[in-house]
Amino acid sequence: METIRLQKYLSDCGVLSRRAAEAEIQKGTVTVNGIRAEIGQKIDPEKDTVRWNAQVIRPAGGHVGRTYILLNKPIGYVTTMKDEKGRQVAADLLHGVTERVYPVGRLDMYSEGMLLFTNDGDLTNRLTHPANHIAKKYMVTIRGTLTKADVARFSEPMMLDGYELRPVEARLIASGEVMPDGTAVSVVELILHEVRNRQIRRMCDLLGFKVVRLCRVAIGEITLGDLPRGKWRYLTNEEIAYLKNATKSES
Repeated sequence: METIRLQKYLSDCGVLSRRAAEAEIQKGTVTVNGIRAEIGQKIDPEKDTVRWNAQVIRPAGGHVGRTYILLNKPIGYVTTMKDEKGRQVAADLLHGVTERVYPVGRLDMYSEGMLLFTNDGDLTNRLTHPANHIAKKYMVTIRGTLTKADVARFSEPMMLDGYELRPVEARLIASGEVMPDGTAVSVVELILHEVRNRQIRRMCDLLGFKVVRLCRVAIGEITLGDLPRGKWRYLTNEEIAYLKNATKSES
């Protein structure tokens, strides 16, 4: 990796401003590979170990200048950065994130679950490129008692706007569950290898199904897990590497 000035590294990691970093370096509280740092020193973030007051300093999200975030988006939030109608935007839920990041793809206002944010434009382009078919998993709650035959219809050839959709994997998780209001619903797991605008809702309309809840729970091997609604976390280095490798051949 290209070397950068130490004070910029400390600033990019969000622990000190550049001016404060210079002051700390002068005080002798910053070391590089166990040796007292010097003003103007350059480091390789991939190879060098930086400590401030004996604490190892690493960039949030795993990469200097790049941030990768997973948000559990609740219903009622849109995924644009600014909404002309005054609706709540998902980015407002990223409390404590100082970097400007952008959503990767979309979840409509009435859908919830896994939404990625990053300021890595190259990865965003690869993940949203039509040629990228990284699997996305959804749990869809549908009104009524569905059978396996009903669910199998999701995997049949289907056209939207004159376009034949790629095959969808569908599995019945629960059938005839009763909600508190007495409504019977079924839960279906859908795995899509491409996602067109409001695809699941439009597929359900074509099939005569009424969507009660739509939640994205995984993108490839990265899962939502037990992250509470409205909360976020940084992706791990392993998850970042996975996304980059999974889309490399599609770029």
